[in-house]
Amino acid sequence: MVLEINRASVVYPSASGNAPVEALREIDLSLGEGDFVVALGASGCGKSTLLNLIAGFLSPTSGEILLDGHKVEGPGADRSVVFQKHALMPWLTVRENVAFGLKLQGRPKAERDQIAEKFIALLGLTGFEDSPIYALSGGMQQRIGIARALTCDPRVLLMDEPLGALDALTREKAQELILKIWDNTRKTVFFITHSVEEALFMGTKLIVMSPRPGRITHRFDLPFSRQFIEGAKAREVKASPEFIKLREEVLSIIFADEEDAA
Repeated sequence: MVLEINRASVVYPSASGNAPVEALREIDLSLGEGDFVVALGASGCGKSTLLNLIAGFLSPTSGEILLDGHKVEGPGADRSVVFQKHALMPWLTVRENVAFGLKLQGRPKAERDQIAEKFIALLGLTGFEDSPIYALSGGMQQRIGIARALTCDPRVLLMDEPLGALDALTREKAQELILKIWDNTRKTVFFITHSVEEALFMGTKLIVMSPRPGRITHRFDLPFSRQFIEGAKAREVKASPEFIKLREEVLSIIFADEEDAA
């Protein structure tokens, strides 16, 4: 098992006299080699808090997170994060942005450039290596962010709503691209989204989380990403009776959670 989360809870201390906020309650979750785990749930269910725990940006109030059997006690190069907003450095070129993590590691420039070129090609950015970031579309900028996250060869790739800011057509193309990259690299992925369709299409496993305190209430094994990887067209997968049936089931769970929380 690559990553194990054992009874992890997060309670934020009180502020301005308010009661403490219980953000997560006793989360148990395992990510195996090559898993693509998607977290879904209504706003306030703790998806981003859970991602921040895995990334090491937060520490659990109780419980533990283990990566390859070692306790996670802070950020590390073994976990890379792709944010909704790409967080690129606009004064750097595409190549320099992609290689930025390697530069922080002290790698020689020739090695940095060689590794960056590999992921620039993988993300379909060949020909734009020396382009300024501001001259590129939002979809291309997000691809640069993904390429940068991959250059350090992380054990786990964390993606916090990375496609949320894209238009519908670009988003669908980006979903397909990410799945192809996942199949090519076999990275273990933890992915957050608000889109039920996106979650079902991309994940090998889906967890549905309840509103605060965040808990995992439902777990699903998903076949749809593998169907796409094996040659089915994305729209055919999403239009299949099996996909539509599960989409409606998951939507009903989320709507019921939102009504209970109201």
